[in-house]
Amino acid sequence: MRLGLNIGFVFGGDDHLDHLRLVKEAEALGFSVTWAAEAYGSDAATLLTWIAAQTSTIDVGAAVFQIPARTPAMTAMTAATLDRLSNGRFRLGLGVSGPQVSEGWHGVRFGKPLARTREYVAIVNSAMRRETVAFEGEHFTLPLPDGPGKPLKLSIRPVRDHVPVYLAAVGPKNLELAGEIADGWLGILNDPSYLGEQLNHIKAGRAARQPELGSGADLDGFDVVASVPVVTGDDLEAAADPIRGYTALYIGGMGSREKNFYNALAVRMGYEKEAKEIQDLYLAKKHREAMAAVPRGFIDSISLLGGKERMADKLTAYAEAGATTVALTPFEPTVEARIATLRTVAEALELAGIGD
Repeated sequence: MRLGLNIGFVFGGDDHLDHLRLVKEAEALGFSVTWAAEAYGSDAATLLTWIAAQTSTIDVGAAVFQIPARTPAMTAMTAATLDRLSNGRFRLGLGVSGPQVSEGWHGVRFGKPLARTREYVAIVNSAMRRETVAFEGEHFTLPLPDGPGKPLKLSIRPVRDHVPVYLAAVGPKNLELAGEIADGWLGILNDPSYLGEQLNHIKAGRAARQPELGSGADLDGFDVVASVPVVTGDDLEAAADPIRGYTALYIGGMGSREKNFYNALAVRMGYEKEAKEIQDLYLAKKHREAMAAVPRGFIDSISLLGGKERMADKLTAYAEAGATTVALTPFEPTVEARIATLRTVAEALELAGIGD
């Protein structure tokens, strides 16, 4: 199993410099990849380019490029450029975001996200192979049939004719799609005891690719990325507290009452009553109460908490459940403390004896 680092967003001030310090430490520790996110603030492509220019071995991954934010051709152009500038270190994570961001920020209807994702990935892959792109689908048509457009070929030569594609997927059908059309999965709120249920859906998608994969229709070569918050400390209650805001936001406020994929995930994980309470409080703008309503056991199940030995046991559980990469999000308040946490987890992985 490998370690990754989630650096999230740029909010302002000098936090981009803190991100860079963390990434350089992760690179020195042998982490395989750093992931940058985007919502409706900083974009991932610019941050990843800046990071790639100041590193040499660690991969840089989008977690994720928002599908409604870019045409598939623009994503192929960006992926090819990043792959060239990083000398083959780019990983392309994609996601449809949610209705509020897709329609409220990008002005793109959210309907039929699975079909749109399938077409989008097909166009990106075709462009990256430097084929002359012509595509006729339900959601994308290239070139448009009633104008002067003509089929075009990507003019830049990327380092690779295929960059690894990852899907950020939560629901069962989206997990199947990830297994069918992607090279990896970007998970969230990952509990090792529930991971097997999620991977069964991915395996079903892989099975749909049986003619292509041959005997490899299991998860061989498929990167299962568990995104895991991490806080060190002997007091587990205190260690869990910094993660409460993150979990309350996703379960309670990431989407509407009618469509919150993370709330639905918590329900499938066995927290139906708690998920409803958290959402009710969060949507009533009682954010502190929503944070307090997140069970400590839930936070512990999706996180690395405690000391090195406890973390080694949890990393082993992730590996045994099928995770191939654990992408860490340190929640300590200072960059120095977060660097110390990365070192502790690296030691825990060595102690567990499961590192790649």
